[in-house]
Amino acid sequence: MSAIAGRKLVVAVTGGVAAYKAAELVRLLGKAGADVHVVLTDAGSRFVTAVTFQALSGNTVWSDLWDPRMPNNMAHIDLTRGAAAILIAPASADVLAKIVHGMADDLLTTMCLARDCPLLVAPAMNRQMWENPATARNLARLREDGVHVLGPDTGEQACGEVGMGRMLEPEVLVEAVTAFFSDKLLGGRKVVMTAGPTFEAIDPVRGITNTSSGKMGYALAQACARAGAEVVLVSGPTALQAPYGVRRVDVRSALEMRAAVMDNLDDADVFVGVAAVADYRPAQPAEHKIKKSGDGLVLELTPNPDILAEVAARASPPFCVGFAAESRDLDIYAQGKLRAKRLQLVVGNLVQDGLGGDLNTVVLYDAEGRTPLQRASKDEVALGIVARLAARLTQQLR
Repeated sequence: MSAIAGRKLVVAVTGGVAAYKAAELVRLLGKAGADVHVVLTDAGSRFVTAVTFQALSGNTVWSDLWDPRMPNNMAHIDLTRGAAAILIAPASADVLAKIVHGMADDLLTTMCLARDCPLLVAPAMNRQMWENPATARNLARLREDGVHVLGPDTGEQACGEVGMGRMLEPEVLVEAVTAFFSDKLLGGRKVVMTAGPTFEAIDPVRGITNTSSGKMGYALAQACARAGAEVVLVSGPTALQAPYGVRRVDVRSALEMRAAVMDNLDDADVFVGVAAVADYRPAQPAEHKIKKSGDGLVLELTPNPDILAEVAARASPPFCVGFAAESRDLDIYAQGKLRAKRLQLVVGNLVQDGLGGDLNTVVLYDAEGRTPLQRASKDEVALGIVARLAARLTQQLR
């Protein structure tokens, strides 16, 4: 179940072209189970109407500080009572400045001043407004005051310029809000992970790879970030977007993956080897494209480094988690991997149960035995793995 399911969230929409994204944001928050109540400023209503937000949220939309529909005419107070948080998205430079200085000249700013719940803001503005020293001062003060700033992102803007100031996309904001409310089981931990396939070049256009989608690794990276960890994700070639709050390092080959892991392993508390690393690579990749002939092709292969085993064999290794994707005899191979590589946890699955798909069935193996998890989406499976990982880390500290 999502960490925002059943929570009352007040989403405030201010004046900016990114207000059109707020409609999708409200829809996605509701889909995740949140009870969404929208506050729409006068400037915000110039971009998207109250009718849209009422239809998407299923609740009354509030705009007027003096709205008589609230029985006691105190919407600025009653809207946040029982609310888990206020999320301002988009948060214009004007509204951010008003909140910093405690102004209360409309429903939104008065509500923020009278709130008894956390305040999250998703800034959205032109790059020059974002880079203005006044905005930088305001953001610094907001953070000092305990306001949680989500974003912004960089990219093309409505004005045609490119730079920092874009509001985070609705899907990313939902993930950021979900992470905010998630239990911080890995708070203060650094997790280095690998994910996806590797690509071992035969020549400039061909290579040896596998069918790993990277979905399980990315889901686990997301779950670790939600749990409060600093996450470095060393990723082979995939079409997936890096999860919110995760630092991704892109690589192609097993040798590149090993180098990136070792470069980021300092101070790591946990290493998780999810990637489907090729066991072998061509000994001598061709400099130019190999032309087809009727004589066939013989490739000389050489073993790739075993990244997980190398990390686990360090003098002071982090807590090491391995993955065993097998086609048969899962218990035998997974438990053998646990012992042979001296790992603390192995996540095992049969390739026919999850490789490349959206669902997975896994069994967790550690010193206490085997623990099967129910078949579920990879996001849900990742949460189960993080819970077990956090429990084992806590046991190690005792």
